Amino acid sequence: MGLLLDVEDTAVTRRTAEALTRVGTVAAVRLVALAVAEADGDHADWLQTGVYDALVGPEGVPDVAVVCGKLAQDREEPVRRGAAEISAWTDDTGC
Repeated sequence: MGLLLDVEDTAVTRRTAEALTRVGTVAAVRLVALAVAEADGDHADWLQTGVYDALVGPEGVPDVAVVCGKLAQDREEPVRRGAAEISAWTDDTGC
């Protein structure tokens, strides 16, 4: 979480979100979702950029929308909220 919400270097935020999204597991995307729920507007923008970079990259990623669907059932409300936000971002990319 420290890397995802790094106040000193937004490049770290962006690259960490991208890397975790590329992993594509429930655990990895859950971390990004929790960060999204806790982020201020500026950090949320960098998190979104990192997720977007992973989704449109040449290597492709697992279906993040499916993972977000699983996270919609998480026991923690912030994770559910963050997953819903990420899911909306994937809709915007056409992924």
